[in-house]
Amino acid sequence: MRTKEYTLRELMVAAAAREIRDGEVVFVGMRLPLLAFAVAKTLHAPRAIGLFENGIIRDTPPLGPIITMSDPPNIAMAVSCTTLLDVMGILQQGRVDLGFLGAAEVDRFGNLNSTWANGGRIRLPGSGGACDIASLSRRYVVMIPHERRRLPERVTYLTSPGYGEGGNWRERVGLRGGGPTRVITTLATLTFDPESREMVLDTIHPGVDLEMVLAETGWPLRTTSKIRETQPPTPEELEVIRSFDPGKIWTGE
Repeated sequence: MRTKEYTLRELMVAAAAREIRDGEVVFVGMRLPLLAFAVAKTLHAPRAIGLFENGIIRDTPPLGPIITMSDPPNIAMAVSCTTLLDVMGILQQGRVDLGFLGAAEVDRFGNLNSTWANGGRIRLPGSGGACDIASLSRRYVVMIPHERRRLPERVTYLTSPGYGEGGNWRERVGLRGGGPTRVITTLATLTFDPESREMVLDTIHPGVDLEMVLAETGWPLRTTSKIRETQPPTPEELEVIRSFDPGKIWTGE
């Protein structure tokens, strides 16, 4: 999907940026979250701190366009250029407010699979730091293409925990972090019921209809009482997104 004003991925970046609150410590991640952090820092969260898996800690937006977290504009003027062990130590201390994660699958209760695909016949990269972020951050956001094979009722392999079997599962198994709070897909945004912890449809992107979302979800998806349209990127958000991704490496169709 594409509109005249913005691409679908630009909308996803804007939606992700809005999840970042001022003053938060954010474990940023790769691809679209890189841009989301830059947008939030520039427009509404000037005191947010970004942690990157390569050991970089930033309290300002990157100095120019970036493709990866290790690009010079993300290193220059950083608060610190440390190691993976250092930033994971901050996570272990319980100081990370928000993490961003991707996966091959996310299921009804927000559990993630990034280890096996195609019924266990294809080996994927695995957890990396994702299980740590899912277990220890105060909350996390998932970004994933909205396809039926990627949103099964149950993941085929549990790489990173969401809400397990639902309800108070995280508390019962001793997980300190708060779990997923939002899933941002190529069709919609979804949240979680506070009691059952089941994923619930919250907003639908412009140009997408409800039937499409339901058809591409692997279980009978619940909806909020009033489904809204996802807020499109503002002109200010688009300007910032395009300043950091002028070639649309991450935000093109």
